[in-house]
Amino acid sequence: MTTPGPTPPEPTPPRLGPRAPAPLVLKSGTSWADAWRRCLAVAPEAFRDDRVLNLWNSGWRPDGRALPATSPVDGGPVAGPPRLDGATARSAVRAALDQHRAWRHVPLAERRARVAAALDALAEHRELLALLLVWEIGKPWRSARADVDRAIDGVRWYVDGIEPMTEGRTPLDGPVSNIASWNYPMSVLVHAMLVQALAGNAVVAKTPTDGGVACLTLACALAVREGVPLTLVSGSGGELSEALVRAPEIGCVSFVGGRDTGAAVATAVADLGKRHVLEQEGLNTWGVWNHTDWDALTAVIPKLFDYGKQRCTAYPRFVVQRALFDDFLAAYLPAVRTLRTGHPLAVEHPDDPHPSLDFGPVINAAKAKELEDQVTEAIDRGAVPLYRGKPSDARFLPGQDTTAYVQPVTLLGPPPSSPLHHAEPFGPVDTIVLVDTEAELLAAMNASNGALVATLSTDDEATYTRLAPQIRAFKVGHGRPRSRGDRDELFGGFGASWRGAFVGGELLVRAVTQGPAGERLPGNFPEYHLMP
Repeated sequence: MTTPGPTPPEPTPPRLGPRAPAPLVLKSGTSWADAWRRCLAVAPEAFRDDRVLNLWNSGWRPDGRALPATSPVDGGPVAGPPRLDGATARSAVRAALDQHRAWRHVPLAERRARVAAALDALAEHRELLALLLVWEIGKPWRSARADVDRAIDGVRWYVDGIEPMTEGRTPLDGPVSNIASWNYPMSVLVHAMLVQALAGNAVVAKTPTDGGVACLTLACALAVREGVPLTLVSGSGGELSEALVRAPEIGCVSFVGGRDTGAAVATAVADLGKRHVLEQEGLNTWGVWNHTDWDALTAVIPKLFDYGKQRCTAYPRFVVQRALFDDFLAAYLPAVRTLRTGHPLAVEHPDDPHPSLDFGPVINAAKAKELEDQVTEAIDRGAVPLYRGKPSDARFLPGQDTTAYVQPVTLLGPPPSSPLHHAEPFGPVDTIVLVDTEAELLAAMNASNGALVATLSTDDEATYTRLAPQIRAFKVGHGRPRSRGDRDELFGGFGASWRGAFVGGELLVRAVTQGPAGERLPGNFPEYHLMP
């Protein structure tokens, strides 16, 4: 009999590395096809199987040449603008004048009721409007919802308080024409259109070329059902400007966009003596001088990247006292490393909540390439890269097109020859300029001949009080960001950042109505500059 040997040990299981995360998926019910089906169901008069319609002469019309368009989110097809020719646009403006002549005599109480009903309809479909913004212009869900809600809540404020704002005033002689950029279709463009109508004017608007046509079409369809006199047309700015800017029927031109296009509009309206509100870009700056509250700066940095800095009130330039640069970096870099980017609708599981992101894509792949080329050129000419986000840290769907995505970049000392030195990049690119004296600080903060907002972080209240009036921005914050604002907050710009009447609160109504003879509206006009 043999004696059994010792029991052999159990084999050691192989060591396993961390499990790879499951691929992200599209949140259930949020595809472009889902959004389009809902548009067809909600407003069949304004949407066809494969296109949106133009709205003029009180009806939706299948005219215009529909251009192909893609979503910045994943490069997939979305609805393109149905571009009208100049002759049709002139017909639309003449029809809007007929609407205007009737609407300006509608009693204020009825105008209030119709605009309020339009707001109720927008609120009912706020989720769909927000989803369209995600696909058409790449807004993260939180930003898209905020855009819709600010439009609705802002106009309600005017509905509730319109009587004293219009007392002793009358509508303009012709409709208001709106030409706006793509980044805030609801809280800027639709908001302005409904307040202009509430004040007694028919309203004409051009859809932005770069995105937002479906969202604007749905919003206008809901408002027109309630009897609000709106016209919405698509087309190239060059071809439609004769009708939308120069036509004698137009009572006021409202423009939001870049300086090059804005300068052409400003020249036209000045030649014609036409009422105008022209909001143009500027390089908004954040100065740091004799400052020690670095925790406060760290907390605000991620918020400044909201929507990838594709805002007229974004802060892409920091002007920092050289002696504080090490402390500034210690506060700035940890904050910028927390930024979350990626596909706005990519989740771990189909029924998960929408992802919480700081920003998604920029408006299109061409803009992404432009920014990347500008960064490369600036570095080649001497700028120092301090931070670059990694695409591998972003949240994307497997195999999706990512050509419209730009990760955050921070450059020290952009050369004077670079556009990043003097112009707003309109993307997630920060630049830092170091200065040694207060005079240098002010010169660097005023680099673009006027801005909409600025901020100065300094511990000394007296220093802020002394320097803030010398900063050429309409709003200057003390250690906190300023925004366009809404409701009763005034808004305008200095220098080349603004032409015409200021807006916000009562001033928005005054800008699109007629007051007593000889009235001088607060604003930045060729012949005078008047602060509120």
